[in-house]
Amino acid sequence: MNNLTDPAILFFIFGVLAGTLRSNLEIPQAISKFLSLYLLMALGLKGGFALAKSGLSPEIMLSLGAAVAMAFLVPTIGWLFLRQRVAGYDAAAVAAAYGSVSAVTFVTAMQYLEGQGLNFGGHMAVAMVLMESPAIIMAVLLASTLRHARAAQVSAVPTGGATVALGGPPAQPRSLPLSGGQIASPSIGGILHESFTDGAHLLLLGAMAVGFISGDAGKVVMQPFSGDLFKGMLAFFLLDMGLMVARNFKDARKASPALLAYAAVGPLVHAGIALALGWILGLPATDGALLMVLSASASYIVVPAVLRYAIPEANPALYFGLSLGVTFPLNILLGIPLYTAAALAVL
Repeated sequence: MNNLTDPAILFFIFGVLAGTLRSNLEIPQAISKFLSLYLLMALGLKGGFALAKSGLSPEIMLSLGAAVAMAFLVPTIGWLFLRQRVAGYDAAAVAAAYGSVSAVTFVTAMQYLEGQGLNFGGHMAVAMVLMESPAIIMAVLLASTLRHARAAQVSAVPTGGATVALGGPPAQPRSLPLSGGQIASPSIGGILHESFTDGAHLLLLGAMAVGFISGDAGKVVMQPFSGDLFKGMLAFFLLDMGLMVARNFKDARKASPALLAYAAVGPLVHAGIALALGWILGLPATDGALLMVLSASASYIVVPAVLRYAIPEANPALYFGLSLGVTFPLNILLGIPLYTAAALAVL
């Protein structure tokens, strides 16, 4: 089935149109949250069932290693590109959002592959989990470095000195967590705890463990829930996502040209690097396609929630608006079939 005629994608497009027309169509927040939790639970179960069947073979470990490598490489590329173009804290936050992953984009890609009759390894759900946190850790370390460098600049100016955010244009004044002359930076342990105990992330890990332990017997029992209902639930959720995308166009349009270019072109670059890595390592085509999707996606759920606490100096409208208003629809409508075709042609 062509991606643009898939019912789930059509519901996403319909949601964008309804939101753009300022319709009062709205998915209640409680239902939206339930749909998100359902998709994560079903995804975790599918990954666990597949992992129980295949085990951790050298081929699977190679795919997981490639995912971890991309989890560090993508935010590094983002930081190097953005640090001289926008304020340092914003550069770190955007790099973290794009270095992490979007579960909904991944789920949609899985459905696309299934619609094409292509088999893929459930271990790629494990890859998605592994790619969630490295970018957050890197962003926190970068922000901590910026705070200390900024504090050193301030202490070097006796009176009336203006503070300039490093790594980009002057930032808007924001309150820094200063106490007694010391910079209060969130600990890496605290950030990891925040990331891995986030409800959505924890549900995904727990469902994966349940699927792995229960194996084929569990798959048969849960098929009506995690299999038969999945497509309809995804379509309903993408309708809600389309409405959200329409609401975030405004924030995305306010971004600088450099950020808009990164949001539109950066995912293609990241996917291209993932494709090259998959070719070097000899990954299966479907694993390579999903690795490209993960590398090209951007987080708009877990990372923004963590960054509001970890990097309060960054502007949430940028890293949330760009990932949801620009990158998510591009990946859903065009990126997934493009990445899949490229992987099938090269790998």
